[in-house]
Parts: sequence; structure tokens; C-alpha cells
Amino acid sequence: MIRKFFRHIFVKKDPTSNTVAKLQIIPCKKHKITRDQINPCAVKIATDLQQAGYSAFIVGGAVRDLLLGLEPKDFDMATNATPEEVRAIFRRSRIIGRRFQLVHVMCGSVTVEVSTFRGPLPANTNSAIKTIKHTDQHGRLLRDNVFGSQEEDAIRRDFTINALFYDPSSEEIFDFLKGYNDIKEKRLRIIGSPERRYREDPVRMLRAVRLAAKLNMQLDPATAAPIGDLAPLLQNVPPARLFDEMLKLLLSGHALTSVIDLRARGLHHGLLPMLDIILEQPLGERFISLALKSTDQRVQQNKPVSPGFLFASLLWHEILTAWNRHQTLEEKPIPALHLAIDEILTKQHKKLAIPRRFDVVIKEIWTLQPRFQARNGSRPFRLITNPRFRAAYDFMLLRCESGELDQDIGDWWKTFVNANAEKRETMLIENQAAKKRRKQRHRRKAISKNLISLDRSITGTEK
Repeated sequence: MIRKFFRHIFVKKDPTSNTVAKLQIIPCKKHKITRDQINPCAVKIATDLQQAGYSAFIVGGAVRDLLLGLEPKDFDMATNATPEEVRAIFRRSRIIGRRFQLVHVMCGSVTVEVSTFRGPLPANTNSAIKTIKHTDQHGRLLRDNVFGSQEEDAIRRDFTINALFYDPSSEEIFDFLKGYNDIKEKRLRIIGSPERRYREDPVRMLRAVRLAAKLNMQLDPATAAPIGDLAPLLQNVPPARLFDEMLKLLLSGHALTSVIDLRARGLHHGLLPMLDIILEQPLGERFISLALKSTDQRVQQNKPVSPGFLFASLLWHEILTAWNRHQTLEEKPIPALHLAIDEILTKQHKKLAIPRRFDVVIKEIWTLQPRFQARNGSRPFRLITNPRFRAAYDFMLLRCESGELDQDIGDWWKTFVNANAEKRETMLIENQAAKKRRKQRHRRKAISKNLISLDRSITGTEK
């Protein structure tokens, strides 16, 4: 009660927010989600919190996904217990975060993220003692550890479909903002003033695009309207956080749809260098579309996906441009490729914080590409024993499919990879013989050309 009184007195209401919360409790017989569908660790943690006198709900993406018939990747929880109170209940737990404090509760091999209900933020304050800033000059949140009620927490969340609370004990869903109806109508709607919410956290614009594609939903017109004008705010987001959100988008299983939407809404500028220019190039657009389509298929089939491979694909045509430029400056092909790689990765690290651990994969995929065109002697045997061969091989097949490389190269390697040792030896002998025949044809053509030139020269002299 005391906390609510002081918040009522000192917290400045947001004049731009017209959000009206009205609680609707949806019974299990209507939404069909049972306790058995919830991870047992999440149920246990919720039960322990409730037995300690606190409220506890499964919240966010897990509830949304279950309603959509999808399998949640994790089960986050919201409670009225403070982080310190949660930490006191669970021995295997730790408080994380500064801007946004959470508690990670470990249960066996599972980690459940527990957050305290958030309340409305106070305005930035100045005093003789210190200045407290909750937002920067653009409206982006700098700190967010103001706690409140469940209703206030619902209003503070990003989209209505993520503001649903599931009580494992009663199997009821608490819906303050008509998120249940939005899920049924396949509508993605931001909570509150779209402009203000995007200013608080510009990454929400990327998240809106990703969720709409992933969940096959339509963006609410009011939610979509400010995105194009506010896209430059992404420049204020810390690079590491921007990278994390881009990686989620690209590994969502709907990357191709998301990238097309990013471009249409003007959100791609600065996320990946010159992505807009690359997409306008015929070869580049086809190559990237194939790479994203392949990634989407693997994600949807629950196959592993390498972020290094994905970023190697997205940046490849920048590499080609730089590689060709260095060769025109009379650099030999392989040194020119290494110069291009160093140049593009240095530029990329300034734009998007790709972790250095991915650099090794990216570089090896790129540097192995010229070796696929050397199909003589023991070189193919040495190449297939390289630890990064499979990734580089798949990358080369994409280049063939996009039309960048001759399809005969890809077909030869497909046969070679699947052949036994005897067949491989035969292929190399045949390839060497074919190479010898090509050289002989070129030599005969050169001799014939020289003879014709000499004959014309003699004929001209006689005349």
C-alpha cells in the first residue's frame, strides 16, 4: 500500500499513453492450455512462489506459442516478488542485469527467467545531489527497475500477444489488453503509443517485423505507421544488442520474409553494410535469397544452422566487389582475397557487433572457395579432409545455384563427394585428361591463329 501511495504521488503519468487495461480471465475450457503442457520446472517454481505468498504466472512468448499450437522454447515467469525475494526462495538462482533486473532460477538443466512486475517509469529527475535519467534524449530506456502491479506490468510489455499471464495452479489466462483476441485474429498490435514505445526501445521495430513473419500475423496499421520515420533510431542501439536481435530474426525460420519486410519498411540501412545495394544486384539478390531460404528450411526442419555460414552468405558479394577491386590493382588472386576479407570484416565490426568467434568460420568458408576450382592431383582429397569442408561445400553449391559459378563445378563435386575411392581416382584421371585436351585445343587454336596472321602478313607483302 505504501509503495502504491508514493508511486501515485511522485510518478509522472504518461500523457501520450491512452492504454486502458480491463482484466479478462479466460478459463482452460476455452483456451485449452493444460498444466501438462508447461515445463515441470516452471510449474514447480510457480508453485513454490505461490506457496511463499506471492503470485506467479507463466508469461509472454510461451503462452502466445501454446495458443498458436507452437512448442515454446522457454517458459518465462512474472511475479510480484522482488528479485531479492525470489533469490531468497531459490538456492540455485542469481540476479542478473542492471538496466532490467531479472532472476535466473536453475532447475536441473533448465533455467527459468523470473521477472518482477514492472510499473510506470518516473520522469527524469534533477537535484542538487544527482541526476537520475530513465530515458535518453531520444526516449530510449536507460534503466527499468521500477516495480508495480500485474496490470501495470501488462501495460509495460511490448505487444498485446506477449502480455498474457497463465496461472499453472488454476490453468486460467489473465488478459488485460485483449491479446487473446489479437492472437485469434492474427493481429500484431503494440501496447500504448507506438511512437513512444519504439522510442523507448527501437529494437521493437525489428521485433515487430520478426514476430509478424514468424507467427504469420498482420501488423496493426497503427503499429506499423511510425516504423519508417523512426528507423534511424536503431543507430542509437548498442551494437551487441542489435546483433542479437538480427540473429534472432535471421534464425527465426522466416528470415527471407523478414528481410524483404525490413527493406520495404526502411529498417535495413546500417544493419548489414550496403544490404540495400546488394539486394538490388541480380546475382547478389538471388544468392542471398537462396541462402536465406536454405536457412529457413533448416530451421523449420529442426536442423542445426551456423550463424557464421549465414553471415558469410550475407557479406559475400561485398567480398567479391572488394576482391575484384584489389585484383585490378595488380594483386594476385589469393592475396587479394585476404585483403578483401580483412577490409570487409573490419568495416562490418563497426556496424554490427559480430562476435569474433564467428570470424574463423566466415574466413575459412571464403578462403576455401578458390580451391573448388582446382580439381587436379591430390588437391580435391586434401580439400575434403578440411574440417570446414562441408560448410564451404554448401556455400559453393549456393554460388552455382545462383549462377555465379558454372553448374558443372557443383555437379562434379557432388559426384566426387558421394563416390568411393576408386571412382574418385577415375574422376581425377578423367579430369586431368580433359584438362590436357583443353590445353591442346587452345594450343592448336593459337597456332592456327598465328598461321592465319602470318599468311595475311605475307600475302599483304607480296601484293
